[in-house]
Amino acid sequence: MPSSAADVGLVGIFPGKALLTINGGAPRTVAVGGKTADGVKVLAAGGDTATIEVDGKKRVLRIGQNVTVRATAGGRATTVLTADGRGHFLTTGSINGASMRFLVDTGASTVAMGASDARRAGVDPTRGEKGFAQTANGVAEVSRVRLHSVRVGDIVLNDVEATVHSQDMPMVLLGMSFLNRMEMQRNGDTMTLRKNY
Repeated sequence: MPSSAADVGLVGIFPGKALLTINGGAPRTVAVGGKTADGVKVLAAGGDTATIEVDGKKRVLRIGQNVTVRATAGGRATTVLTADGRGHFLTTGSINGASMRFLVDTGASTVAMGASDARRAGVDPTRGEKGFAQTANGVAEVSRVRLHSVRVGDIVLNDVEATVHSQDMPMVLLGMSFLNRMEMQRNGDTMTLRKNY
């Protein structure tokens, strides 16, 4: 039986193995290809990331990151993110089916992405509305576009407003055009996102 929820954290990487915490338990070593009694399978491990599979869903975790994905009794998709050492909420998701690294940014009015991420997601900024955005590095030229789909964990939103910056960015900012459609709850180092209907 698939579990209703699994909280998986990546503590460390060893050759061919990942050191995981599952549902708050003690860290345990799981070999690539191995599967725990909780239903967590390690697909790959190397560098500072491990790819895991829980209930048929793949996740890429960096060391120090964990994620919980579950459907609540009401059927509303929920994702729980854990802050990194600097207090930032980072996660892996997708835009238009292309894998992306996201940084939760409540100060960004829209989902904001760089030029190369836009190309990978099949987004053509020349078809968007030109404009300017205030960034930490000053005013930047952007193109306002609509994204077909944005996925974070089990949460999928369609027709999401975004801005594409003319320069590359280290990761995609998960801004308020996505977050405004969520019920957000912060509790210490965790943030729960629950999709509104």
